Amino acid sequence: MAIFLTKESKVIVQGMTGSEGQKHTKRMLASGTTIVGGVNPRKAGTSVDFDGTEVPVFGSVAEAMQATGADVTVIFVPPRFAKDAVIEAIDAGIGLAVVITEGIAVHDTAAFWAHAGAKGNATRIIGPNCPGLISPGQSNAGIIPADITTAGRIGLVSKSGTLTYQMMYELRDLGFSSAVGIGGDPVIGTTHIDALAAFEADPDTDLIVMIGEIGGDAEERAADYIKEHVTKPVVGYVAGFTAPEGKTMGHAGAIVSGSSGTAQAKQEALEAAGVKVGKTPSETARLARAALAG
Repeated sequence: MAIFLTKESKVIVQGMTGSEGQKHTKRMLASGTTIVGGVNPRKAGTSVDFDGTEVPVFGSVAEAMQATGADVTVIFVPPRFAKDAVIEAIDAGIGLAVVITEGIAVHDTAAFWAHAGAKGNATRIIGPNCPGLISPGQSNAGIIPADITTAGRIGLVSKSGTLTYQMMYELRDLGFSSAVGIGGDPVIGTTHIDALAAFEADPDTDLIVMIGEIGGDAEERAADYIKEHVTKPVVGYVAGFTAPEGKTMGHAGAIVSGSSGTAQAKQEALEAAGVKVGKTPSETARLARAALAG
């Protein structure tokens, strides 16, 4: 089992013919992802050769879905075109849209997020400004390195791409059911809570690792959800304990104003919900090992 992405997933890539799209499509194919097409209206009817694997290019998401049965799209479209690309995917009714692009204007993200809601949330959005998600040994949609971990029974949800990779590597011998990088922008599609609910329902996930960071109140809301709805052990880490007040750190959403959104406040909320919180990523990995050992 896995959440959101399985070995049956059929993936298309919007922006596949661009440099980033080509580079990461090649990596996704090498990790076993079933990529059935790319989308570029200007190059429809052509194909791209990835080390002997010919991937066709379609003029639209709807056309690609009709021809291939695709149910996942990974979006590498530049920021100024990203809103239209996501809306196109939503209008086509694809089940999962993974928006890797960073630098998308918040009002653009809010617009396609609202559009998904108006369409009944038939399309799950992950991101933007995220590394995507991986179900090791099954499928990899995004830019997460596929060779740093193994399949196992830990579920990971993280705001930070690099901390996603570090945690996967630290716990590589135990392995992961799925790892989901949700992105750190102020407006995102899939949240910590969405991933927590999916991991709680997944019979092959025994432990959840949750990585947050300063800014906003997503971790506090996740703590409330854990208290009420999650029965599996959860281990957490919050990045940004040394961040000075009022300074934006890394992600656009990682800004602290007064006591709101501090790492300390998030840690306290999580611990009050029974989550063991590490002071460093390595300590968090040790806590995860201990929790999984029982």
